[in-house]
Amino acid sequence: MLQIWALEGIPEIVPGTDLVAAIADASGDSLQDGDVLVVTSKIVSKAEGRIVAADDREDAITGETVRVVASRANPGGSTTRIVENRLGIVSAAAGVDASNTPAGTVLLLPVDPDASARAIAAGLRSRLGVMVGVIVSDTLGRAWREGQTDSAIGAGGVNVFEDMRGQTDAEGRPLVVTMPCVADELAAAADLVKGKASRLPVAVVRGRADLVGALDLPGARSIVRDPERDMFRLGADEAYADGYAAGAASVKEIESEAFRSGP
Repeated sequence: MLQIWALEGIPEIVPGTDLVAAIADASGDSLQDGDVLVVTSKIVSKAEGRIVAADDREDAITGETVRVVASRANPGGSTTRIVENRLGIVSAAAGVDASNTPAGTVLLLPVDPDASARAIAAGLRSRLGVMVGVIVSDTLGRAWREGQTDSAIGAGGVNVFEDMRGQTDAEGRPLVVTMPCVADELAAAADLVKGKASRLPVAVVRGRADLVGALDLPGARSIVRDPERDMFRLGADEAYADGYAAGAASVKEIESEAFRSGP
């Protein structure tokens, strides 16, 4: 049976806060071997001092962007940018967050969410004597679907995939591509109890001890699809513009070659 609950008693997190101590104190003696803690990336960023002065959030987004996927102007003059950030994550605004931060500042994602998750997991295992896993989550939109869900951007001591390839379904048919991203599923489920404005940034998931393992398991970075297998690297308008430009360049080259060759 799967059980999920939010930890109460997590204090306001500021740069330098010991997250291991804060989570351990809030959990008391309630954690067990095989529990997975889902930690909102916002408190990880705050503890790591990822609060930066930025009067213009757009400048901060630009600083975190390595590739623009799509950009759309909105009524009123604002622009929505879907970009790939330095972590390889494709999202709106590069993960830059201006909510629940002091005026004139924004919050950037952790430098290395996988390393942060492993450090928290290692600290809790040592301090409490229980073998737990940690997922660092952030809210992301989804292509083709409205709304947002929480997804895993960091993982420590947790299998992020449940590889079922090679097994058979209920009818005995072989499973060829079935590989649920359980880290994302747990992150989304945990958000049902954490909420967005309830100041409950950590949830405990119990009932999937089979997913918890060594701290050096592949982290959430392994969830990001390799560019050569990414069929959707550009927005529709951007892909059209690139194709049109490439076609125009080809026509120009053909015309130039014909001119050089003469009649």
